[in-house]
Amino acid sequence: MESKETSLAALRWLVEAGADEAVDEVAHDRMARHAAAPPGPGARSPKPAAPKLTSNDAVLASARDLARGAQDLAQLRAALDSFDGCPLRHDATNLVFADGDPRARVMILGEGPGAEEDRQGLPFVGASGRLLDRMLACIGLDRTSVYISNVLFWRPPGNRTPTGHELAACLPFVERHIELVDPAFLFLIGGTPAKTLLGRSEGILRLRGKWAHYQHPGMPRPIPALPSLHPAYLLRQPGQKRLAWQDLMALQAAIRSGRDPLLAG
Repeated sequence: MESKETSLAALRWLVEAGADEAVDEVAHDRMARHAAAPPGPGARSPKPAAPKLTSNDAVLASARDLARGAQDLAQLRAALDSFDGCPLRHDATNLVFADGDPRARVMILGEGPGAEEDRQGLPFVGASGRLLDRMLACIGLDRTSVYISNVLFWRPPGNRTPTGHELAACLPFVERHIELVDPAFLFLIGGTPAKTLLGRSEGILRLRGKWAHYQHPGMPRPIPALPSLHPAYLLRQPGQKRLAWQDLMALQAAIRSGRDPLLAG
């Protein structure tokens, strides 16, 4: 029999690899469960009810209006609570808004909540969050000296890649979030936040380590943004931690100088 320590180590490895949902020991045929019984002779198959549809334009208009009306972070969170245009909220346990100090000079944006974040309602509290804490500590930062959020406020089921519609529905709130915090620097960890906010299509390995300006209409100035690798990726590919270290050093240098790295001579 395996020892308790061996079993716990195996379970810890599975969680860090992303297997964070419990399933039954016996497989279920979910297609058969939803299959309709064949109609009897002469009977007509019932017509399925039409789903209630909301146009993308209406969803985005609602998101923009709600986000624009928020005058502080408390109002922005309340606006998100009332927003019904992102389907992710219906499967999520909690809205995951932010953590840290909103007065901090650095705002960190990841992709979206995982299972533990969904349970606790806080960003980066699972295995990825523990690694992020260690990364920040390397440059003298912690959760009291940064502000952390995501470009999605609800967990995609099974941690799947978010759809364009889901990202677009959250984007007005993310933009307003950045406006209200008004950080000196953005640290974009992962391909989704980097590509979404910078309007780029390259993969994160091409984008990381290169400062860019983030700006959208209504902002008084552009904000220097540094893309980097997501801690979840680093847990799967520990050999890439050296690249993340280079990015952390670049972020630390910018913080210490207090200057826009793209404008510094």
